[in-house]
Amino acid sequence: MSIFGPGGGQRASRGDRDKSKKIRQIRPLLRYVGPYPAMVAGAVVALTVSAASVLAMGVGLRRLIDEGLGGDNIHLLNTALLYLVGMVVLLAASTFSRFYCVSWLGERVVADIRRAIMARILRLSPVFFEVNKTGELLSRITTDTTLLQTVIGSQASSALRNLLLLTGGIVMLFITSPRLTGLVFILVPVVVVPIIVLGRRVRQRSRLSQDRIADLGGHAEEALNAIHTVQAFGQEGNIESRFGEKVDSAFRSALSRVRARAVLTAFVILFVFSGIAFVLWLGGHDVLDGRLSGGELSAFLFFAVVVAGSVGSLSEVYGDLQHAAGAAERLVELLREESDIAAPEHPDALPEPPKGAVALQQVTFRYPSRPDEPALDAYTLTVAPGEHVALVGPSGAGKTTVFNLLLRFYDPDQGDVQVDGMDLRRVRPEDARTRFGLVPQEPVIFAADAWENIRFGRPDADNQAVRAAARAAGAEAFLDALPEGFATFLGEKGMRLSGGQKQRLAIARAILRNPAILLLDEATSALDAESERAVQEALETLMAGRTTLVIAHRLATVQKADRIVVMEQGRVVAEGTHDSLVTEDGLYARLAALQFESPENGAPLSAE
Repeated sequence: MSIFGPGGGQRASRGDRDKSKKIRQIRPLLRYVGPYPAMVAGAVVALTVSAASVLAMGVGLRRLIDEGLGGDNIHLLNTALLYLVGMVVLLAASTFSRFYCVSWLGERVVADIRRAIMARILRLSPVFFEVNKTGELLSRITTDTTLLQTVIGSQASSALRNLLLLTGGIVMLFITSPRLTGLVFILVPVVVVPIIVLGRRVRQRSRLSQDRIADLGGHAEEALNAIHTVQAFGQEGNIESRFGEKVDSAFRSALSRVRARAVLTAFVILFVFSGIAFVLWLGGHDVLDGRLSGGELSAFLFFAVVVAGSVGSLSEVYGDLQHAAGAAERLVELLREESDIAAPEHPDALPEPPKGAVALQQVTFRYPSRPDEPALDAYTLTVAPGEHVALVGPSGAGKTTVFNLLLRFYDPDQGDVQVDGMDLRRVRPEDARTRFGLVPQEPVIFAADAWENIRFGRPDADNQAVRAAARAAGAEAFLDALPEGFATFLGEKGMRLSGGQKQRLAIARAILRNPAILLLDEATSALDAESERAVQEALETLMAGRTTLVIAHRLATVQKADRIVVMEQGRVVAEGTHDSLVTEDGLYARLAALQFESPENGAPLSAE
């Protein structure tokens, strides 16, 4: 449950997921290994040499006992000892190479996957974010990819090494004593069948544990993002209690997974090593009867331990792979997610130079989360280049929806949205958005300094241009007054700035961008009267000769517009100048009257 309400979107998203949690879910991610064949080859060679050196040590052990200790030739003893030491050195060198190569691969592949996931998320449409929580997405980028790093960077190489040891050990067992080896294989089904059964239980609990961790991250992110509201309403204790419940739930899920995996590992160790003890007892009788030498029995025991250790390690790795399968499934789902707003296969180019003409023609649009309520209904609006148009109306009239369609966050269900005569669906979304500069009602300030925040509008701008934009927005003075001036860290979401200062910083960002079309979503709503006057002067300079659409909030903005478009229930109900609309005694006149009658002249016309 969300701290502010039910987390229905997340639950619905999860309910639609494929329930399969098999290890093959990891396969699609292995393509990220392909670009690094040299490291893969190095890892394979090191793995092979490492496994071979371990098996060769068994041969050395037999020679040491039969030829060195069992005889009276000191030269054979020295040779056998040197052989063993040589294998140990070779094992150490190959282990170093294996560890370096596979660790490098793990880190590199996970870094590539994280970049690919972030690139995918950044290009998804707002529809995706309506049903997926930010905390869950962050969990995929961090926790899930870390699990994969463990698998690719250590467990995968361990699995391959133990598979080689298992295969080679079995071959050496047959060579040493086929009779005893046959007895060993009788014990294999007793171990393998329970591994499969218990492995399924580990897999199920692993995915459940990952989901609980995602819930945990989502609730923490939601609470921290709303920290002012939480503290203002004195809900710290309530949030702490609910978060504690989520922590306990995640702990119980993790404990269930750990218990299942521990049972699996303990079961393998118990039965495998009990079997080895039984085989050793039979081998002792063969030595006493002369069918085996002491060295051969020692070598057989060595190979049996290698095989048993490999089986035990493989079972443990199998549990890790089951754990990672759920994470891989979540990542693959995200990497395969397609945006509802896609570039055409053969996109057209917008006309150059930009003119700033805007047109919405008979547009009908419904938000995916509210399919029964049209946000715009047969809506038509034409804005000429350089025209200053204000959109006014009550909450829910569709004003912000117009901006969303112009920025192509959504496509209309019917009708066309055009910029400079070009249907936006025929051009790349990122190309269309370069024509716009947006100043939102709630300014977004990044956790960086003022240079970086303003330069977000045009990353290649120099400091002089950034400072000029800040000056035009009335932000230069208060930014210079900060402890380190423009280089001062502004805090998470601009916590070190007031609401009006954040707004002026956002306006400076738009000024620096120098767009053909300016979108002002109640851009002066957070400013006091003095700041508004300064910013309004800056905006007038910015709007000169530039197409501007304003979601009106204060009467001063409306009065200076070339044209006012009055909206209600997704339709245009009136348009004209301030004076003409007041004389019509319609919706606009009523809104204006309410503002004039308010205690302050800055009362809002609307609050969408």
